[in-house]
Amino acid sequence: MASIKENVERILKELPAGVELVAAAKTKTPAEILEAVEAGIKIIGENYVQEAAEAFAVVGRRGKWHFIGHLQTNKAKKAVEIFDMIETVDSPDLAREIDKRSRNAGKVMPVLIEINSGEEGQKFGVRPKDAEALIREIAPLQNIRIEGLMTMGPFEGDPEDARPYFKITKQLFDAFKALALPGVEMKWLSMGMTNSYPVAIEEGANMVRIGTKIFGPRI
Repeated sequence: MASIKENVERILKELPAGVELVAAAKTKTPAEILEAVEAGIKIIGENYVQEAAEAFAVVGRRGKWHFIGHLQTNKAKKAVEIFDMIETVDSPDLAREIDKRSRNAGKVMPVLIEINSGEEGQKFGVRPKDAEALIREIAPLQNIRIEGLMTMGPFEGDPEDARPYFKITKQLFDAFKALALPGVEMKWLSMGMTNSYPVAIEEGANMVRIGTKIFGPRI
């Protein structure tokens, strides 16, 4: 089996110019994350604040940290301390809490709006039809900065099945960019995981979140 270093180097070579790689490090040890960073990973994605805190104690600021899971408002204070971007904002309450905690910490937090592009009941994210209203409501907040959109797509199955979800999210991204709202910069489109990232890139993603292909299967 290839090492983490070999996996990272191969993926970085394959990715088109301008596409950022987020190493999805859920359940991975600080040592494994450090190995990935030393191999060239610049962005570490974490799903849980507590796991991130343990890894951060070892890795520190050798990489940037993106929160890519569902953030509960009561974890926002700790998240603001660790993370450089929160990719999963999907409600005014969460946005306001991040804004408040960022203000207290003297920082401005870049965020992405999570789109529930499949409109699946069990998934987090704002429905496509409600996304513009959410962006307009939270854009005036002073200590967050909306920098784009994120979507999950299906976790497994034929990668082609994810294409419609990526198309929907890209259409929203382009529409919001055209609105040119103050405080909103549509810069990042975070879509695609190990199974589906090549399709996501074809549909316009410039940020992909890859875990299994870097670290191997979750045990």
